Amino acid sequence: MEYVFILGRNVKLSIAEVISYLDREENPIESYAKYRNSVLIKTKKPLKKRAIDWLGGVIAIGQVIASGNSFEELIQNIENKEIYSGTKTNFNYAIWNFSECYIEISEYLKKRFKSERLKASEKKLSGFIKLQPDRYKTPFQEFALKPSSSMIDEQYFLFKGNKRFYFGKITQQCNYEEIEKRDMEKPVRRAEFAISPRLAKIMINLSLVKPGQTVLDPFCGVGVILQEALLQGMKAIGIDKDKEAINNARKNLNWAGFSEKEYSLINGNSAKIKIQSCNVIVTEPHFGEPLRKIPSEEKAKAILGRFEKLMISVLNNLKKSVSGRIVFTAPFVRTPKSRIGCNIDNILSRTGLKIAPLMGGKIRFPIPEFREKQIVGREIFVLEHQQ
Repeated sequence: MEYVFILGRNVKLSIAEVISYLDREENPIESYAKYRNSVLIKTKKPLKKRAIDWLGGVIAIGQVIASGNSFEELIQNIENKEIYSGTKTNFNYAIWNFSECYIEISEYLKKRFKSERLKASEKKLSGFIKLQPDRYKTPFQEFALKPSSSMIDEQYFLFKGNKRFYFGKITQQCNYEEIEKRDMEKPVRRAEFAISPRLAKIMINLSLVKPGQTVLDPFCGVGVILQEALLQGMKAIGIDKDKEAINNARKNLNWAGFSEKEYSLINGNSAKIKIQSCNVIVTEPHFGEPLRKIPSEEKAKAILGRFEKLMISVLNNLKKSVSGRIVFTAPFVRTPKSRIGCNIDNILSRTGLKIAPLMGGKIRFPIPEFREKQIVGREIFVLEHQQ
């Protein structure tokens, strides 16, 4: 089966998530190609009908209908396929273009629908998204994100990769309204400290944890990661030394409808507390107090040094209780000259852990995650035990 994944603002992180998700689902990748903020993947097995609900960094998923070694061959192969199966004779559609042949595919669809006596109108994409660059000094780039009208009946895509052209139909889309609702309407929010449900999903996928297994968050705050894990059928353990945070996490999880049999919350110090066992750690540790202005390089290094000391103590305390991966964020601090992150070699040497591989080392951690003018962004690390 061949699918196109349309990715969010952090393309590298989204690709890492999709690959990890397929690994977690035991669905081997047979081929792979990237174009801008999209990736075409051939999988051994079909995706789940609502696979996108498990993904945090994917806007939409499309299934390939036809392909060809040239655009002309693609069109010949499309002619033998049904591309519209709706009942309306008057409908709107949009095209996601990941190739150099937008005009050609647009003209083809207009003629095709006219020949089938359908009154079809193409709606353009708008609502631009700024893609995060791989390098800090590289400018953010804008690309169209969604159709200009909500009255869209069909969405198609054209993708060029692996020296072939692919055409298909969007079959799954992210439900942003639902994600925003559970984030904004929960009883307790900590806007400056909590990560988004989107990033929590990404990190859970990077951990390779499966339904029924246990996720530990040693800095659980108000429970964002715990909630996303529970929604995917995992068990969850949250630890925080702030008693109020634990009480608020319980309020949020009860509000979301989870039974206290599905999770446990512990008020304690993760550098000292003992737990029996868990499958993975997924966490956003404490970064310190929010910064209101860009710090000097000296101050940034002091912040990072405190973070490293914290992580070394927590990982050394908990690593024997964790059988699988450890996924965490670390501060990625903007200074007058550049962004700087923690010394991961120091953490690895003092904990005996190693950075987990992805795609045979083609994708490497950490992966930066930051906004254009954000002072303290994130780097995302995935660690595992030495063999």
